[in-house]
Amino acid sequence: MIPLDSHTLGRVEALVRFWRAYHKRPVPADTRMTIQQRRRLRLMMRAADGRTNGASYRDIATAFYGTGRVASAPWKTSSLRDTVVGLVKGGGAMIAGGYLQLLSHRKRS
Repeated sequence: MIPLDSHTLGRVEALVRFWRAYHKRPVPADTRMTIQQRRRLRLMMRAADGRTNGASYRDIATAFYGTGRVASAPWKTSSLRDTVVGLVKGGGAMIAGGYLQLLSHRKRS
């Protein structure tokens, strides 16, 4: 039973992907996120995990982008620093419940 509401199409798409996987057929790609969004989500989760385990923003940047790139600019004004801070904040928001937005399709206004 699939309820007929604003999430119906997403549920049907998920059910089709599940059914195809269950019957060992090719599974169509999940269209809820782009490749870039998936990459950013992975980085956010890694950054939040690193920060939770005591890593500094610089440590996280070094792990993601390498020592040379981090050392190439002053850290306090580095765009990499801003990027890492944003990734940590985004990861924290996902952990706090924002991940639920990933389950639904973007709605057009």
